Amino acid sequence: MQAVRLNMEAAAFDAGRAPQGVQLLAVSKTFGSDAVLDAMRAGQTMFGENYLQEALDKMAAVARAGAVSGTAPQWHFIGPIQSNKTRLIAEHFDWVHTVEREKIAQRLSQQRPSTMAPLNICLQVNISFESSKSGVAPVALRELAQQVARLPNLRLRGLMALPAPAAGFEQQRVAFRQLRLLYEALQADGLLLDTLSMGMSGDLRAAIVEGATMVRVGSAIFGSRN
Repeated sequence: MQAVRLNMEAAAFDAGRAPQGVQLLAVSKTFGSDAVLDAMRAGQTMFGENYLQEALDKMAAVARAGAVSGTAPQWHFIGPIQSNKTRLIAEHFDWVHTVEREKIAQRLSQQRPSTMAPLNICLQVNISFESSKSGVAPVALRELAQQVARLPNLRLRGLMALPAPAAGFEQQRVAFRQLRLLYEALQADGLLLDTLSMGMSGDLRAAIVEGATMVRVGSAIFGSRN
């Protein structure tokens, strides 16, 4: 954990940015509640999950274990969203990073309990135009962003992307720069965005240099997955 944070700080300094402007989302998918609790003891509070049932079981186990830090964990859904899963996502998560269709956003809005704070939303952009990956096409992003921003019970925070793998630092920066430009264009339209969720264990330095405000790191924190 400490090595990841030092790497993030170094990247922020390289970009002339304040390190506190970049948040660490620990991707805890496939790791058990004990790993989450250990990370919480080390000061981590934000956790990303891809698989709904696994996440719900983990949330319950962490809650049973009681508070292990001064702040309750914040749960982010970062996996593909099926229509039949939206209610449970809306009821249990604080953030969703993978909204790519108005229909899904509408369901999340309708199913978010009125007693909870608005659900924080990032729109997933298929920035590398990969047929194997989810995400709204850049050309359709503006319309989707405007639609989502109007929905009650949601708060549109920003954009997320999973770019195609790139060989080196400068090549990694290209897709992240493209996402940042889309983000800035939406801000210029008047949308109050504050989150660029981009960068993972292997390319977080390039993402931070290009303006990431949140990086998603799993293996560098928890170890290799089976």
